[in-house]
Amino acid sequence: MSVLLDRLRAIVGEANVLTEGDLGAWEQDWRRRSRGKALAVVRPGDTRQVAEVVQACAAAGTSIVPQGGNTGLAVGSIPDESGTQVLLSLQRMNAIRSIDAANLTMTVEAGCVLQTLQEAAREAGFLFPLSLAAEGSCTIGGNLATNAGGTQVVRYGNTRDLCLGLEVVTPQGEVWEGTSGLRKDNTGYDLRDLLIGSEGTLGVITAATMKLYPLPAAQLTAWAAVPSLEHAVTLLGLAHQRLGAGLTGFEVMGRFALGLVARHFPQLRVPFIDDAAVPWCVLLENSDNESEDHARARFEALLETAFEAGCVSDAVVAENLTQAHQLWHIRESIPLAQAEEGLNIKHDISIAVSRIPAFVAAADALLEREVPGVRLVNFGHLGDGNLHYNVQAPEGGDSQAFLREHEDRINTLVYDTVEAFDGSFSAEHGVGSLKVDKLEKHKSPVALGMMRAIKRGLDPQNILNPGRVIRLEKTQP
Repeated sequence: MSVLLDRLRAIVGEANVLTEGDLGAWEQDWRRRSRGKALAVVRPGDTRQVAEVVQACAAAGTSIVPQGGNTGLAVGSIPDESGTQVLLSLQRMNAIRSIDAANLTMTVEAGCVLQTLQEAAREAGFLFPLSLAAEGSCTIGGNLATNAGGTQVVRYGNTRDLCLGLEVVTPQGEVWEGTSGLRKDNTGYDLRDLLIGSEGTLGVITAATMKLYPLPAAQLTAWAAVPSLEHAVTLLGLAHQRLGAGLTGFEVMGRFALGLVARHFPQLRVPFIDDAAVPWCVLLENSDNESEDHARARFEALLETAFEAGCVSDAVVAENLTQAHQLWHIRESIPLAQAEEGLNIKHDISIAVSRIPAFVAAADALLEREVPGVRLVNFGHLGDGNLHYNVQAPEGGDSQAFLREHEDRINTLVYDTVEAFDGSFSAEHGVGSLKVDKLEKHKSPVALGMMRAIKRGLDPQNILNPGRVIRLEKTQP
């Protein structure tokens, strides 16, 4: 290993091969549930260095774990506990290479922090719509590797839908340059889409060309109280009809989830939280390319129709950007409030929008019957069918003991119900190492066989992020 470390120091510089001191920022996962041990943290500064690092590790038969901002929730970007894996951090590669205004694209390096990308786009007069709670820390390379979702998917799609090209280092250390930014290119297999969402198991993303959009003339936000999830789905249909492409956000939040925010962050004024007759709330965003007056008129017409249809019982529309940010801050504080309440069991699931009310009713009843006293924290991106269906320990209970005793069983109950409703157990967080067993259980044998064939074909040594997403036996170089 000393020979490999010397070679890595020669490639990236001694200061960028870390083997001693506190490496927790790279070895500890975001939720602090797992910690590994790296042979070294290697921080290349450009694509050539990435390629040479991969070549050196491939020659030595040493596994590589690519990492962006380390904000993933499926334990897919930290090393295992063996102390033999190289942690490849892309954070130094954070340049914005170019903005092509006519082509509506931006080419950025993988380590560029999402918020930096958003701000650079805005300064150039454009919108980059990907928006996540971790946008101040996560990187675009990690977003692409996990095909991240967020709050704007209902209009703009996942990260995959925002990408026009990639630059990738292969498991053999070759560089595939595919950042041309073409919107039409039917020249064989779509390697871009194959690499996006592969979680660093098929190649190391080093740069990407992303889509830009014109800045909207106005953005309005509303918070609506709805009598049931069925009514929330009805409201979503009305919003699609009345707002069309202007509907850029549609979030649903259960009463208990909002109650946690009110309990742990009392400075945040949660609308309608004191009304026990409000079981669900919806946060809507309307982006308009004409004017604020036009946007407000359309928004108010939508809410008037929703009131008449009985799917909204009360609503507030933000009067300014500050109020809008406050409403979004409440929504984004739900995970933080959960953490303050204690350890919890998270589920990132997707169901066809039309079937979500029936799924929640079935899953709620099942868990309440099988695990008495359990508390359900239900919220998420109803606009695209993605729920964060989380489970909190009973009031006053020992959350650590609750997880030890019930996590596996609760996961099985939830994921089996998801499968019964033709859904997915991982909507936007990925598989990582946390859900490999779930993939093997719930994915079809045909799909698993195809995935293993792709992995073996591109990475026959199994050196890129082994044990993540799909299991293969490691072979000798």
